[in-house]
Amino acid sequence: MLTMTDSDANYGSSEAEADSDDSLASQANDARLVEQARHGDTDAFGGLVQRYERRVIKVIRRFMPDQEMALDLAQDAFLKAFDRLEQFDPSRRFGPWLFRIAVNTTYDHLRKIKRKGKWALFSEAGENRVPDPQAPDPRGEIDLSQEVRTVLEDIPETYRTVLVLRDLEGFSTSEVAAVTERSEATIRWRLAEARRMFKEAWDRRQRCIEEEQLG
Repeated sequence: MLTMTDSDANYGSSEAEADSDDSLASQANDARLVEQARHGDTDAFGGLVQRYERRVIKVIRRFMPDQEMALDLAQDAFLKAFDRLEQFDPSRRFGPWLFRIAVNTTYDHLRKIKRKGKWALFSEAGENRVPDPQAPDPRGEIDLSQEVRTVLEDIPETYRTVLVLRDLEGFSTSEVAAVTERSEATIRWRLAEARRMFKEAWDRRQRCIEEEQLG
């Protein structure tokens, strides 16, 4: 089962810490690039893309595991951010504003394909490949990932977003608050609720699987 505990308060991996936009220097650099991009400097916006692209794609893939679609959604999110630069409040941090656009863009896409009845947890691109008999069986890892995604789908969006950003992507509480435009107290409460919902949904699903296996 996916382990989610308060010990995750170390904000995740060193990569997440390295990419964090909390430092005053990085915030000042973002502000400078945003201002230049607002005046038509596409290279300046390219600098912002280069800085955030990898982490934006990583966050999107938590909701949309298909790599190609995640890349498309990331590109769409950056285009929306560029078009909306005039709406950005320069007194705030650019990173959380961008991640909010990316998450909303992803949810919009998921709602659209779900309405069309085409939602699938994993891409079917490789389903016709002949498996290598010498390779280790990947089904165990895939099954676990799929189970986690399936359970996350049962959690309401507002709670799922907090859970994914905080526990899976290592965002700090203040970063999640900025992305979702909610207070840190609200984020802490939603995180506790989301963890409870996940555990209950996970336990229910495991019981159902065990009952099916017993016939």
